[in-house]
Amino acid sequence: MASSKKSVFAAFTTMEIVLMAMLATANAVMTTYISPINQALNTLGGPIATSSITGIYMIYGLLAYYIIRKPGTAVITYGIGGVVQAFMGTAYGIASCFVAAACYMVIAELVFAIVRYRKWNLGVLMIAGGAMVPIWFFFAANMFHYTKWGTSILLIALGVRIVSGILLCGLLTQVLGSALIRTQLLRRFAISRGQGA
Repeated sequence: MASSKKSVFAAFTTMEIVLMAMLATANAVMTTYISPINQALNTLGGPIATSSITGIYMIYGLLAYYIIRKPGTAVITYGIGGVVQAFMGTAYGIASCFVAAACYMVIAELVFAIVRYRKWNLGVLMIAGGAMVPIWFFFAANMFHYTKWGTSILLIALGVRIVSGILLCGLLTQVLGSALIRTQLLRRFAISRGQGA
């Protein structure tokens, strides 16, 4: 029992920290290129259309957790992501980088704590992807004045964002993780050892 607890709360290796930093940096770069797509969607379909790609913005932290499978992974990965994105610049303001990162890390850590870091199946990933959406949406609604949309639009946009989180964050995390396993690039990580189900 003691050895099991020790392995769950083991310190991060250099490889794991490098992976988290790489994913966070890749996300910051990706976000820069997604911004024009987001603006185009806003022009075509307003807040509901832009809500459809929300899951993409969150995937890097969940993917890191799926690969590394250690408590604190979301805190480090989303934390680095917020800092890098703030340095690279964002159309949404520096504050949004850190508030979003904080919202994502808290919920992701909570979800995996609830399952005691033992379940890494698609269902848990999809729950995590969807659960990360509402708390950030609440803060974003106040920061970016979404309240002017009206209650019905707000609720529809929230629903679309949750579905996006489930699919483009939760489901896509497993798809990407499985693809990376086949490349043998993740041999030194917990995902390759099949820890959890």
